[in-house]
Formats: sequence, structure tokens, C-alpha cells
Amino acid sequence: MSDRIDMLKKALEKDPENPLGLYGLGMEYMKMGNFEDAIVYLKKYLSVYDDQGAGYRALAQCYVKLGDIEKAIEAYERGIEQAKKYKHASMEKEFSQEIEILKGKIGKN
Repeated sequence: MSDRIDMLKKALEKDPENPLGLYGLGMEYMKMGNFEDAIVYLKKYLSVYDDQGAGYRALAQCYVKLGDIEKAIEAYERGIEQAKKYKHASMEKEFSQEIEILKGKIGKN
């Protein structure tokens, strides 16, 4: 796994705003369970690329794993905006359902 991370980091040294590299690195960190680093790269990715929704899903999932439900909801809400923009109705519905589940968890705490 670290070989892939090393490769992606080298690619980002040449082009620090490469969306594919940023997203890929975020996803690799996410797979490793390093959610803090995943968030750093996913947020950078989302700042340079007009994502259609999947990046926001990954970001929200990282926040959920870290127990930051409010930030997860915010990420899903931004994902819904992008899903609407790109006419991804099923993604919009999925994110709305995830928000309702997360809001239920807030009420239980």
C-alpha cells in the first residue's frame, strides 16, 4: 500500500493540484484507516475539482469514522448539491438517507 502512496505523492510533487492524484491519495489513506490524512487530501481534491458527488461521500465517511457526525452531514449536504447539479438522483437520495441516519445518531447521544 505504501508503494501506491509514494507513487501518488511523487506525482503530486510535480502537479500539487492534480485532482486524480489528490483523490487517489485520499482514498488510499481511507483504505488504510488513516482518516485524518484522507480528509486533508479529499478536501484539497474538492477545492480544485468540481466533483459530482463521490468525493463528498468519501469525505463524509471519513468524518463518520472519526465520530464527527456534524461535519459528515455537512459533507453529504454539499454532495447533494453536486448530485443535483449533475442530475444524479440516486446519489442525491442516498446522501439524504445517510443524513437522516446520522441525525438519528445525534439524537441518541
